[in-house]
Amino acid sequence: MQTVVIVIHLMIVAVMIGAVLLQKSEGGGLGMGGGAGFMSSRGTANLLSRTTAILAAGFFLTSLFLSWYAGYNRAPSSIIGQPASQGQPAGGSPIAPPTSGGILDSLKKADEQQQAPAPSGPQVPRSQ
Repeated sequence: MQTVVIVIHLMIVAVMIGAVLLQKSEGGGLGMGGGAGFMSSRGTANLLSRTTAILAAGFFLTSLFLSWYAGYNRAPSSIIGQPASQGQPAGGSPIAPPTSGGILDSLKKADEQQQAPAPSGPQVPRSQ
């Protein structure tokens, strides 16, 4: 189903690009050909404008359908990589939340343990 809609979407995009390029612009564009066409310039502009509007509506509809269809069967998942419907991880015991603050607090404590005490006053550089 999704593949069919993607193919239709791409065909709409290709035809819409062609319709936009054929329209007469202020600078001429690709539609600046002579007056020897099967329609007058006013009729061609009207037809191309309507065609572009219809193709743009089709483009938006297929885009919305594809975004809806992509998220249709999506189930919420846990941040640790297992489905949210499972209550316990594979090990069997639930993961306990940290009791002594968050990760930043534990990193701060580890950093304080690694550092030497701060000097009490200015120090003279030591040579080796």
